[in-house]
Amino acid sequence: MFEGLSGKLGAVFDRLRGRGSLSEADVTEALREVRVALLEADVALSVVRDLVAKVRERAVGAEVIRSVAPGQQVVKIVNDALVEALGGAGAPTGIDLNAAAPVAILMVGLQGSGKTTTSGKIALRLKNRDKKKVLLASLDVHRPAAQAQLATLAGQVGVTSLPIIAGQSPMQIAARAMDMARRELFDVVVLDTAGRLAIDDALMDEVAAVKLATNPHETLLVVDAMTGQDAVNTATAFQAKVGVTGIVMTRVDGDARGGAALSMRAVTGAPIKLLGAGEKLDALEDFHPDRIASRILGMGDIVSLVERAAETIDQAEAEKMAARMQKGLFTLEDYANQLKQIGKMGNLQGILGMLPGVGKIKSQLADANLDTKILARQAAIISSMTPKERRQPDIIKASRKKRIAAGSGVQVQDVNRLLKQFDDMSVMMKRMSKMGQKGMMRGGLASLMPGLGNKRPF
Repeated sequence: MFEGLSGKLGAVFDRLRGRGSLSEADVTEALREVRVALLEADVALSVVRDLVAKVRERAVGAEVIRSVAPGQQVVKIVNDALVEALGGAGAPTGIDLNAAAPVAILMVGLQGSGKTTTSGKIALRLKNRDKKKVLLASLDVHRPAAQAQLATLAGQVGVTSLPIIAGQSPMQIAARAMDMARRELFDVVVLDTAGRLAIDDALMDEVAAVKLATNPHETLLVVDAMTGQDAVNTATAFQAKVGVTGIVMTRVDGDARGGAALSMRAVTGAPIKLLGAGEKLDALEDFHPDRIASRILGMGDIVSLVERAAETIDQAEAEKMAARMQKGLFTLEDYANQLKQIGKMGNLQGILGMLPGVGKIKSQLADANLDTKILARQAAIISSMTPKERRQPDIIKASRKKRIAAGSGVQVQDVNRLLKQFDDMSVMMKRMSKMGQKGMMRGGLASLMPGLGNKRPF
């Protein structure tokens, strides 16, 4: 989401870091470029003015300009200002369940924002992560099949859906959901309200009436990050007329410029609590202002990456594979397992965006055409091989390649490309086993993959 902004800010700060000393004019010129970058990223003008003013006030001080590493100091100041704009280091994240059961969560927003899918994602998250008994209830009596859609999602995530009774009003459905939750001892009730194509009095009146009747502990507004400043305008209207406790931004894995996220807290006063980063039902993550600021400035987000890995990767399988790699053993079966584990973590570009310094090789990554479809294609190729071929890829010659390509629905050159990539990875694994941990720490990534960026995976 912040790729464009991150690249432009990175270029500005690289120039600052390259200078041994900074004058006030240097800081002023850099902040002018920062201002332009923020505006081009669709950040609200009032937020840009405030952020630049804070940075200027802190950065033109003598202690910064005369410091040993003034460029790095300015980056630190910008980072702190971004964290503040995004809600502050201590901003509430995730869903607040600190209330007597059943805890009601009211989902509001415009039609098409991803509200119903997000309701399903939240239910899955509460069931798996927080071990809560969740009831999903659709209050949308306007959109055809809306209630059936939520019931289907409930089945997919393994939670209970409120039985559908035709002809009931949203208020009657809400009352029935809360009554069922109390009688059957549910921990959480997620109430998915109807949306509209645009904000109008009928929408606001209906949402306000349901909120008054159910007294939800959380009122979460779902907005589409792709709509830019329209998302901020939507949030402002809902906050003023209904009142929300938090915001969920969806489609943050798309081509959104990121300005809505930077503007949201400052303009509406409501914190962003969750980010929806994909269509998969487990693609939901907490919003941490300090981590997001680090991503924007190209410093990565290792904490979130580790958390995602811990949630999705099979620990026993990972330890077994690590032991084999340390011995320099690496087969196509290991590679297939590795592809499966990576695929569980979600969008590849999103994962790479959490790694520090990835912005520096962004063009190479773009050339690599990274996509989760590539993982599926490579896995299909490996599945078309015999067990012996997976363990001894050297025996795969022309006739075998034709058979494997036909079996996996690809071209022979795709099989060749996979085998070449596997050879490169095998060489890397052997280097790892020879270098040991200390050698890897000294040499870093470059010592393992000196040709990084020159190879296309598919």
